[in-house]
Amino acid sequence: MASTVFIVGVLGNIISGLVYLSPLKTFWRIVKKRSTEDFSSIPYILTLMNAILWIYYGITKPDSFLIATINGFGAAAQIVYILIFLVFISPRMRARTTLLVGLLDVGLAAAAILFTHFMLQGDVRIDVVGFICDCSGMLAYASPLAAMKTVITTKSVEFMPFLLTFSTLLNGGFWTLYALLAKDFLVGVPNGIGFLLGIAQLILYGIYHRYRPLKKVTDNLEDGLQNDPLIPASDFVS
Repeated sequence: MASTVFIVGVLGNIISGLVYLSPLKTFWRIVKKRSTEDFSSIPYILTLMNAILWIYYGITKPDSFLIATINGFGAAAQIVYILIFLVFISPRMRARTTLLVGLLDVGLAAAAILFTHFMLQGDVRIDVVGFICDCSGMLAYASPLAAMKTVITTKSVEFMPFLLTFSTLLNGGFWTLYALLAKDFLVGVPNGIGFLLGIAQLILYGIYHRYRPLKKVTDNLEDGLQNDPLIPASDFVS
């Protein structure tokens, strides 16, 4: 059983790593244009905070180092993304972004870690840290829901690529399986929800992938979508 859990966890690490790299195209566009345009840094800031908390969970709970490793990679990726934002964002927004990073990724994450480390012990500490991670992960669900709303509104899957949707489904599925094998309910909850949202997205893809919406409608919504979160739910990986 232990070897099966390890194999599933390694596969989950590989898939999650690919999902963490999914925004590279967006950031290459930012670097080429030397502007963040209307893209938001908030999803990446939230993902970094979530990854930091899951790293702590993976370190705190025995035999959960695979959770720590993938979220360590995810945290590193988000730091790079945020640094790119800080380089190319407007001076006014740079100050706000820096403040958010300080409050959420440094202040809030550090407060949660220090409180649970010094005030709690044993299984209670593990359960509380896992609960905090689950609450943080709930923020991820806005992204797939926003994408699904866009597909229904435009009757187009242009803004919900199949490969990203499928990888999100696989990611949630592997980590849900890992949680069942490892009997880790706290890992299973957010990834189980992510898996179900992945199924729902694939169903929408099957319904709307043949539709050809009017270009005017698509263009109008494309402008608005730049303000939507760009991180898939599975980027809040556990």
